[in-house]
Amino acid sequence: MATVTVPEEKKIDESPAAPAEPKPTTITLRISRVNPSENAEAKFEEFKVPVQKWTTVLETILHVKEKLDHSVAVRYSCRQASCGSCGMKINGKPRLACYTKISELESNVVTVEPMNNFQIIRDLAVNFEQLFSTHKKMKPFIINEESEVQPGTKEFIQTPQDLEKFLQFSYCIKCGLCNSACPTMATDKSFVGPQGLAQAYRYTADNRDKGKEDRLKIVDQSHGIWRCHFAGSCSNVCPKGVDPAMAIQLLRGYLLGFRK
Repeated sequence: MATVTVPEEKKIDESPAAPAEPKPTTITLRISRVNPSENAEAKFEEFKVPVQKWTTVLETILHVKEKLDHSVAVRYSCRQASCGSCGMKINGKPRLACYTKISELESNVVTVEPMNNFQIIRDLAVNFEQLFSTHKKMKPFIINEESEVQPGTKEFIQTPQDLEKFLQFSYCIKCGLCNSACPTMATDKSFVGPQGLAQAYRYTADNRDKGKEDRLKIVDQSHGIWRCHFAGSCSNVCPKGVDPAMAIQLLRGYLLGFRK
C-alpha cells in the first residue's frame, strides 16, 4: 500500500503587528532674536525642525538650542505646565511652550516671540520682576491672628461652598500669560494687571482670611481695579482654567458693596 504524506498546516501568527513608527515631518520654526543690552533690533531666524504629532513647541526650541544654535535664550523648567516658566507668544497668542503641541497649531510655520508687556532679557526670556512684585503687594497669604496653631486649637473648617468661591483662582501658576494678553497693561505700565487682581480676589473671598480691607485699599487706586476695561483677553489665554476677568468683576462687587 502506498504511503500518503499529509503536509503540516502552517501556523498563522495571530498576534497584532507592531504599528509602524510614524515618520517625522518638518516644520519651519521662526524664533525672535533680540538682545536689548546690545541695542540690537529684533529679527527672526528660521530653522527646519523635525516633529512628531506629540512634539511640543518647547521641544522644537530645545532641538534648535541643542543641535543648531546654542545661543537661543529661553526659560523653562518643569515641562508639564506647572511652573509657568516657558510663557511666550506662539503664532501671535500667549501660550505655554511646554503645553502647546505643534499639531494643535495646524501650521507648518511656527513663530515664537517674547511675551508682550514684559521687559525682554534676551530672545524669548522676559523679566518677571514686576509681576512678582505686584503679586507680593496683594498679600498672597491668609491674614488671621488666630492662624498660629496653639494647644487646644484645631484647623479652620471650610464647607465645599466656601472652597468653591476661590478654588479656581488658587490654580494660578504666575506664568504671566494673562498680563501679556491684557490691552490695559500695554498702555499703563503701572496697572496692577489681571494676575495680581485675581490673586487679590482669591484671598479676599477666602472665609479664613481677615485682610479684606487691606487688599481692597491696595486695588482701589488709579492704576488698580478701575483701569480694567474688561476685554476678557486674560481669561482666554490662561492654561490652568483660571478666569481673571471674572475675579476682577467679583472683586469690584466688594468695593461697590454688592458682596460682603
